[in-house]
Amino acid sequence: MSKRNVLITGGARGIGAAAAKALGQNGYRVFINYVNSTQVADELAKEINERGGEAYTLQADVRDESQIKAMFETIKNEHGGVDILVSNANMHFTQKPFVDQTWSEFSQKLNDEMHASYVCAKYAAESMIEKRFGRLIFISSTLSESPAPGFIAHGSAKGALDTFSKYLAQELGAYGITSNIIAPGLVLTDATEGAPEEFKEFIRSMTPTQTISKPEDVANAIGFLVKEESSQITGTYLSVSGGAYLS
Repeated sequence: MSKRNVLITGGARGIGAAAAKALGQNGYRVFINYVNSTQVADELAKEINERGGEAYTLQADVRDESQIKAMFETIKNEHGGVDILVSNANMHFTQKPFVDQTWSEFSQKLNDEMHASYVCAKYAAESMIEKRFGRLIFISSTLSESPAPGFIAHGSAKGALDTFSKYLAQELGAYGITSNIIAPGLVLTDATEGAPEEFKEFIRSMTPTQTISKPEDVANAIGFLVKEESSQITGTYLSVSGGAYLS
């Protein structure tokens, strides 16, 4: 069987980078999408290639549909189209309580999150329907199900993403396409390293496994859902949080 093509949006750092490494080592052809982290993305692709994998970098702002379209066309023209989409691009949000937040602050996160996920999924689905195979994986957050102060914009946007994925699972299943949510809790990445140590220790102490997740933990979950053998797993919400979120 030929290599499956995996596009990871926001793939240069954190969870995206861990997923790129893991999938690259397991025989997938990896496309690392990034916006500004050119050097980091190039170094990641070089590392994967030097270890016997196959990785490419693609610069595109996934808030811009024309850039998304060009990215998917490049993959199709040069490598036959996307088989697996890991929608992971991080969208800025204003961390404020509801009473202090404006609609524009709230809607900016909601619009950016859903527009990027929607358009990427749209182009990915076109390729996957042709292939009669596809894996859509959206990186959400346990904050979509378990609210925390100041995260109303982020949690609401991720909640919309969760529901969106269920609809894709329902509509695209007949084409051999699955759609699933992975919802990490706190993950130790460069984006969270600035969080107060007291906060990290509080999260750790409240977590059943008594550990905070690493990007590799989320990458392992992604690696499971992309497998051929995972064809009957779709429409799910998989929390990777050491049990910090229990449904």
